[in-house]
Amino acid sequence: QVQVVESGGGLVQAGGSLRLSCVVSRSILSINDMGWYRQAPGKQRELVAVMTNGGRTNYADSVKGRFTISRTNAKNTLYLQMNSLKPEDTAAYYCSVETSPHVYYWGRGTQVTVSS
Repeated sequence: QVQVVESGGGLVQAGGSLRLSCVVSRSILSINDMGWYRQAPGKQRELVAVMTNGGRTNYADSVKGRFTISRTNAKNTLYLQMNSLKPEDTAAYYCSVETSPHVYYWGRGTQVTVSS
């Protein structure tokens, strides 16, 4: 069993920044993909950013140029740096790791609230 724990959420004013962290209970060196998703009340969960094992990244159009996904293998940690936050970024943010093809583990999420 793999544990995934997110942290770093909070309340921030529009234009502010937050950095989310996702700690995985095993080495992430061999993990296929790692990503961040978010879900706002009444909406479906959506992809925010993903990073492949090879380091390629992909972002939702709504966050391109504002959010950056990164990882520190030695700490088994994935990050999401969020700058220029907008009220529409308000959501619960979840970390997902694909340990082998089609096998995913999710964290419980961390809440991000952006006030206008």
